[in-house]
Amino acid sequence: MGWLPDDFEHPLVVPVGPLHHLRPIRADDVDLDMPAVMGSQPRLWSIFGAAWGWPPPTMTAEQDREDLLRHELEIAAHESFNYALFDEAETELLGCVYLDPPEKAGADAEVSWWIRDEYLGTGVEVELDRFVPQWLASAWPFTAVRYIGRDLTWEEWLALPDV
Repeated sequence: MGWLPDDFEHPLVVPVGPLHHLRPIRADDVDLDMPAVMGSQPRLWSIFGAAWGWPPPTMTAEQDREDLLRHELEIAAHESFNYALFDEAETELLGCVYLDPPEKAGADAEVSWWIRDEYLGTGVEVELDRFVPQWLASAWPFTAVRYIGRDLTWEEWLALPDV
């Protein structure tokens, strides 16, 4: 058995309250992803930069499209998952949730998420923060989820021993 059971089917659309949903990100989401990421780039870099080198301040739309295509292919192969948070009509990308196999010892999944700067402190952020752990407990086959940036800092995560 790999990271996930062979017969596991990942969720395709996941309601997050009455007005938003998560779905696996695709390369063709670049026109919605780019403004979300670059509009929050300094804060996102402060969170993910040391670990992932992302998002660089000069990221182009083509670089973003390539990154999203990589995520899309990883999702199809069940290697890792990037779910985008959308409004109901998918006219706005509000953030992302990452589910990854563990790079560090002591977990069977490593999960992190972000929301656009303009939604910090709003009901959307509160709803997503409440929703993600419940969703993982009910829809995913994990028993030891590590919430990076939530139950430990990124600096603490980087200091853990590698798998």
